[in-house]
Amino acid sequence: VSNAEEFGDWLDTVRGGTEVIVSETRPVPLEQHVLVRDDLLPLFDDRAGIATAQVNQELLRIRSFGGANYERNRDAQQYRSARHAGAQGRRPQRGGKRPVRSANVRRIERLDRPQVVDLLDRANLLPAIFFIFSRVGCDSAVQQVRRSGLRLTTAEERREIRAIVEDRVRTLRDEDLAVLGYWDWLDNLERGVAAHHAGLLPAFKEIVEELFQQRLLKVVFATETLALGINMPARTVVLERMEKFNGEARVAITSGEYTQLTGRAGRRGIDVEGHAVVQWTEGMDPQAVAALASRRTYPLNSSFRPTYNMAVNLLDRFGRNHSREVLESSFAQFQADRAVVGLARTVREAEASLEGYLGSMTCDRGDFTEYSGIRRELSDLEKRNRTDQQAPRAVREKRLRQIESLRRAMQRHACHRCPDREQHARWAERYWKLKRETDRTRRQIENRTGTVARVFDRVLDVLTEVGYVQGSGDALTLTDAGRTMQRIYGERDLLVAESLRRGLWDGLDAPSLAAMACALVYEPRRDDGSIDPRDLPRGRFRIAWERTQELWAELDDLEHDNRLPGSDRPSAGLAGAMHAWARGSALDAVLEDADMAAGDFVRWAKQTIDLLDQLSIVAPNAETARTARTALDGVRRGIVAYSSM
Repeated sequence: VSNAEEFGDWLDTVRGGTEVIVSETRPVPLEQHVLVRDDLLPLFDDRAGIATAQVNQELLRIRSFGGANYERNRDAQQYRSARHAGAQGRRPQRGGKRPVRSANVRRIERLDRPQVVDLLDRANLLPAIFFIFSRVGCDSAVQQVRRSGLRLTTAEERREIRAIVEDRVRTLRDEDLAVLGYWDWLDNLERGVAAHHAGLLPAFKEIVEELFQQRLLKVVFATETLALGINMPARTVVLERMEKFNGEARVAITSGEYTQLTGRAGRRGIDVEGHAVVQWTEGMDPQAVAALASRRTYPLNSSFRPTYNMAVNLLDRFGRNHSREVLESSFAQFQADRAVVGLARTVREAEASLEGYLGSMTCDRGDFTEYSGIRRELSDLEKRNRTDQQAPRAVREKRLRQIESLRRAMQRHACHRCPDREQHARWAERYWKLKRETDRTRRQIENRTGTVARVFDRVLDVLTEVGYVQGSGDALTLTDAGRTMQRIYGERDLLVAESLRRGLWDGLDAPSLAAMACALVYEPRRDDGSIDPRDLPRGRFRIAWERTQELWAELDDLEHDNRLPGSDRPSAGLAGAMHAWARGSALDAVLEDADMAAGDFVRWAKQTIDLLDQLSIVAPNAETARTARTALDGVRRGIVAYSSM
């Protein structure tokens, strides 16, 4: 944590008597390497300490001139000879030289995954975690090692692995195990190799973690989620690439991510040192890698914000004024106050640029600022209408009327006929983009005192408008609906509470209520705006779903009116599959319908169960509460029940 001092200052402010103690000493020293072809070259020349170390000159020469005729340095020879060393996690010792081979300047061959695993095995650098930033890549890597014929375990280890796994899955049916690919998975485990990612059944991930901790697994191919909150240290961590896909584009990993990933290398009490290996790729910059390895930038930032559930519980316990004092003492508020100086400087610089943009967009036909504002509003509304195809019909029709009105206003404006209109428009686009950013920064500054408390006030304003809170000033109290809200937790707590109060889900059968609960918790990994309504569960569900969407749009408008961010539109992308599962359909059919890995389905099923459990307690309609309990039992079966143990 790079801002430990800031966190300590906050604790000292709210609690008093706090001293920050920072240790930069790693319990198990970490050696950094770059794997160039089959050579493990040290990243740094100076091994006395990363802080003052220089990048290995051999790596810089490879980047500049390629691999042609480079002589392997002493460190690379040491690591190659480690296959004979047999030391427990010690730095490989020097061995005999091998003939020097030439390499094309721009085509340094990369070892494939089985070859890298074999190299690490012979260098006594296993167990290892390979971080691969995709689930498909992790699964593919396991299959590559399997096809290569590598076995990293002894006969005794294989027997122990099988015994542990069979004990852990004894309650699962053979049909479900077959759907999950259990037999191939077990064979890979017995070879000492496994994948670890969110698509795996949670219980399978736990088995992988257990076997790795017991030193029975030798190699795990994992996504970066393994580096967060799981106790799975290894002797070696391998990074195949220094970039990942963030959902929109391929981006370089940050120093914080690099630190988090390589932090898994080195087992306390077992290894003398840990090893971080970065595999050479085309165009790699060793200095950039060294910069990542040298920094310890992992700031702790508060993401705290008041929710509707939090607001009614704080109000009920402390009253409005005391609740505001509590929120103003939060770390989020502390950080907001400290950020003001930098924000003010940003605004001053932006104001100077805005003046220049205004001059460049001046039009002798009329007010181009006004004209460009109409164009921008029209463009934003058209884009929103195109991308938000799931909006209720009434909402879409209202937007179309607004679009037509703006289009007429734009065409009537004097600047619309200016011959230099598009040139002015380019400057206007820059102006509006910067102005929007500057206005947002100004609002942050204006609200710096009591930022979190102001959000709390806006939340209370919304709750007052919908009838969950009554009164004024510090005399606010909860209504019966507010009491219900106290027991509803989740990202869409207000939508759930209001749907129950209006009876939108009354009369649904158990599978349909399970599907509705799923739609309220599900967050698609990709855009599922093209869902065919015919794929939704039939009958009352479709009517209830349409009304729930209309209610969401109503609440979303109310939140925007009160300057609150609102929640994402609920998605029915998994509703059909959850309906089938709650109805008793087989696992293979449900997963095929969902087009989803078993681990993902179980995760959403668990969240569906959590919401159904809340509905069974708080639903004002007794029949709906009973239906929620029935739906809960329908979802909590098979692999879902197994993963809940």
